[in-house]
Amino acid sequence: MRREVSIAFQTDKTPAQYAALAQLVDQYAFDAVSVYCDAPYHPAYSALLLMAAHLHKARIGPAAIPPARIPPVDIAANTALLAQLAQGGVYIGLARGAWLDEAGIAEPARPIQAIREAAAVVRCLLSGAVGGVAGEFYRIAPHIRAPYPLPPPDQKIPLLIGTWGRKLAALAGEIADEVKVGGSGNPDLVPVMASWIAGGEHTANRPAGSVGVVLGAVTVVDEDREQARAAARRAVALYLPVVAPLDPTLTVEPELIHRIREAVRANRPEEAAPLISDELLDRFALAGRPSDIVAHAEAIYAAGARRIEFGTPHGSGPNPAHAIRLLGEKVLPALARWRS
Repeated sequence: MRREVSIAFQTDKTPAQYAALAQLVDQYAFDAVSVYCDAPYHPAYSALLLMAAHLHKARIGPAAIPPARIPPVDIAANTALLAQLAQGGVYIGLARGAWLDEAGIAEPARPIQAIREAAAVVRCLLSGAVGGVAGEFYRIAPHIRAPYPLPPPDQKIPLLIGTWGRKLAALAGEIADEVKVGGSGNPDLVPVMASWIAGGEHTANRPAGSVGVVLGAVTVVDEDREQARAAARRAVALYLPVVAPLDPTLTVEPELIHRIREAVRANRPEEAAPLISDELLDRFALAGRPSDIVAHAEAIYAAGARRIEFGTPHGSGPNPAHAIRLLGEKVLPALARWRS
């Protein structure tokens, strides 16, 4: 099985910065380029449309959109427009999302069903089909058809579902192509997620292994190992209190999670970061010299992951360009045997 590598960006940049990052990434053999869709940052498609013209090989897409933030009818329309520009293809990522209530966004009462319906609406519109979708949360009338140019019928648009949960992983096994665990660098989680996905594959009579597991996490690469890991600790501290309790392979003391959360809320990252041990950091980030990133990636692949996504901030300083070059020139070539 060929493994893949992708790179992901936060949507907090100027138009010129989005273009420059795309031009830089395009120099290297990344299989995909993703952007997040976290509120209150730019919605994913604005960034993707600015980057698309500068990416000639990698497929591009959002990892991942909460349908509560961007309705499925707009996900379909934006995907169709993006497909007109993306030379390497597009993909769609859906997820429940996190911190939505803090941005005034209400999640549907039955989020798993909402994701199922969102995917059905998007696929109906992008296929040019009629007949509608009569969902509880998302619906389109039987006479509604996409009024814009559609991707050709033979252009497959993969569906990714982002989750840490058993139920949504099982749904992905029924309807998706990939499951992304966002914020994890833990190889031990891969077979667990694969087993949850397998239940959905069985329900839908799909072959085992139809749905690939993707791990995506904070990535910091630097020739100075300690500097890289210090930067990764600061980044991981922001979300570790949310995701650590979701990992069934780990036991993290509630008191530690509480201390990290309180330091972050008080805007004291210098207090939160040192609380994260080396062992704990390696479960939630890829950090160190290029050789460290390679070794960590190989462990994730060996556990069965189909793709690794190198997430922000990539470098230990404000400009990620040097780190992206290290990933492209040092890390990707070293992973070639997994990607052939």
